[in-house]
Amino acid sequence: MNVIFNELARDELRDAFEFYDLEFPGLGFTFREEIQKSLRRIQDYPTAWPSVTKEIRKYLLHNFPYKILYSIEKDHLHVIAIAHQHRKPNYWIDRYR
Repeated sequence: MNVIFNELARDELRDAFEFYDLEFPGLGFTFREEIQKSLRRIQDYPTAWPSVTKEIRKYLLHNFPYKILYSIEKDHLHVIAIAHQHRKPNYWIDRYR
């Protein structure tokens, strides 16, 4: 199943990558690798993670304080947000449809 990013989610991914890479060179790449590994797990088992709303599920990253918020569509996974777990809860809710 293909993964399609919301434009704002793609921006969040880029911003987090840049932040971590500035904090410690190479850490941004580690963050991106964890995102990629997480997306592969979501692709393999899309319904394995808990629902936040009726349509949106969340996957918590293991080594970074971020979560991937996504919906399962007919022919793809839609990544709605790459959200920091300790900032502005539910800011992303209006992004879905």
